[in-house]
Amino acid sequence: MRSLQALIIATGLLFLAAGAAAEPTAAPGYRLETVSKPGAVFSGLSRDREALLVTDLASGRLYRREPDGDLVAFGPAFPHGLDVIGDPTGPYRVARVGDAFVVAQGWTPVDAGEGPLDHALVAIGEGGEPRVISSDFWNPFDFAVTNGTYYVIDSARNSVERVQADGRKQTVMTFRRIKPETTALRQLSPTEFTEENGYEVDAVPTGIALRDRRIHVALFGGFPFLDGAGKIVSTPETGETAVPRVDVEGLNAPVAIAFDADGGMLVLEHGRYDQKEGFLKGSGRLLKLDKTTGARQTILDGLTRPVSVLVWDERRLVVSELAGNLHFLTREPTP
Repeated sequence: MRSLQALIIATGLLFLAAGAAAEPTAAPGYRLETVSKPGAVFSGLSRDREALLVTDLASGRLYRREPDGDLVAFGPAFPHGLDVIGDPTGPYRVARVGDAFVVAQGWTPVDAGEGPLDHALVAIGEGGEPRVISSDFWNPFDFAVTNGTYYVIDSARNSVERVQADGRKQTVMTFRRIKPETTALRQLSPTEFTEENGYEVDAVPTGIALRDRRIHVALFGGFPFLDGAGKIVSTPETGETAVPRVDVEGLNAPVAIAFDADGGMLVLEHGRYDQKEGFLKGSGRLLKLDKTTGARQTILDGLTRPVSVLVWDERRLVVSELAGNLHFLTREPTP
């Protein structure tokens, strides 16, 4: 049986934000528009032609947001509810793949028996009936697809899995536990953590992106979610089990990663964690990293529990928050 700490590490990514959120702000040169749906718990984002696809953990539904702004539910209602820690679980991610919609479905709700769609990669065809591609996961939090092959993040197993359309599965990466800097641990407890008394946490992979034939993965870092403990790592798409290369360090709970039209890396930080308050309101942000210099620019700040970032086109980005917010960020044209 997993310990309480292991459960916090594995499922503590999706707490509902309590109280009023801070007001997000965009960097100069960007315009921000926010759309909210009361009661929703937005998670995954993807583009389907001119429609935005969104997953809602509060209802277990998939939504299409058409160009006119209407949010329309489609497909079946996926298992949803609270997990053993009291956090929302359900369809974490959705994407159009050919003629089907593919969904990464999370943990079994605590008040329900395990069903065939739980902890699974699921395809929904034209008829609307779900078909399980594979349920051999613990917590499939995100996925990317190329040439009919899925790369699935299993946050609870600390791994990336390569899955074929027929369900065959192979582990690409398994992440070792992370040993935080002693100086950071001393901020939690000056007496408990010394040079001789180390502490390790699970890596907790979250977001994934494919670029330049490499698999890029955000490592959230496990409880107690220390400042600067998060990383971005990568490994080649091809080959057997690989040792990941560290590309970016010093991040605060990175939960999603994407690349813009210019090849710049976008990293969404879930936020900073406080032992009494949890993830702090307004501490999440969207960073853009210069691929040449490594310089970091905050292009969207003041977020509370953001989950996904989507590059819509050359100028527009979309960010989801658990409080039912969709943030549309548009780069202003250069004079």
